[in-house]
Amino acid sequence: MKHIAIIGECMIELNGKPFGEMHQTFGGDTLNAAVYLNRGCQLNSEDTLIRTSFVSALGTDAISEAMIARWQDENIDTQFVLRDGDRTPGLYLIQLDEQGERTFLYWRNQSAAKYLLQHPNFDTIAHALKSTNMVFLSGISLAILPTEDRVKLFGLLNELKRNDVEISFDSNYRPALWPSDELITVKENYRQMYQLTDIALVTFDDEKLIWGDLNPQATIERLHSEGIKNVVLKLGAEGCLVSENFGKQSLTVPTQPVKNVVDTTSAGDSFNGGFLSCYLAGGSMEHSCQRGNRLAGIVIQHKGAIIPKTATDVVTQKH
Repeated sequence: MKHIAIIGECMIELNGKPFGEMHQTFGGDTLNAAVYLNRGCQLNSEDTLIRTSFVSALGTDAISEAMIARWQDENIDTQFVLRDGDRTPGLYLIQLDEQGERTFLYWRNQSAAKYLLQHPNFDTIAHALKSTNMVFLSGISLAILPTEDRVKLFGLLNELKRNDVEISFDSNYRPALWPSDELITVKENYRQMYQLTDIALVTFDDEKLIWGDLNPQATIERLHSEGIKNVVLKLGAEGCLVSENFGKQSLTVPTQPVKNVVDTTSAGDSFNGGFLSCYLAGGSMEHSCQRGNRLAGIVIQHKGAIIPKTATDVVTQKH
């Protein structure tokens, strides 16, 4: 059995119009990836098992309890979710325009996940992570942490890497989560993360915004130069580019056009989940990208970060 630990935050999601019709659920980039990873696992052979653990912190309130129950319904292992009696989950509001593009408002400064590494029981989890096969996290996982905790996390990831734990990272850049007008801080933290990363699952628009890359090939070359062996560069409707073994093998993996785009909220997250579900089962980088593309193409035709299980049935049919 392969074991992946996914580090991050899950928040209460409100989706709709302010003071109008509003739908309540939950979401967070890495939690979304965990959900879609497990759904994507239905494509694997019966003898391929993947254990997906979410690493985070929640409160002890009723909403936190309900979140835990929902994650377990998605077969996510929650033994690494710490409970904080003094804090609660964060909250965000999604607003969509007519093209399905979204804007966010966040209330998360005192969320339990923000102080995950300060929890008195976190060291126990850090030790347990040495026995996993892969750790996946995102730029949001980094951004929400206090500076001193980010340093501690990099130290832990260094230790995991020395223990042959594969590190996967999605830069998922959200400017509002970082100090204003301090792009240098973002670059410093991302460089440290890139140097620890074995597989980058990044989006060109994010990388271009941070680094000013002129084209996707420039992004791939820069990431390889940082020490990343395998790069998957997501290009939205154009699919993705894959560059393996420091650029010795590269190809374009196209996706099928989607005519009815409803909500792009979890496009990248569902791609990550689909990709990882195939990769951890022994699939090639190309096949893993194909699965990620297929899953993301279904997800963006529905509202919300996590769509109903029945809506992903078409993805989990053998092909």
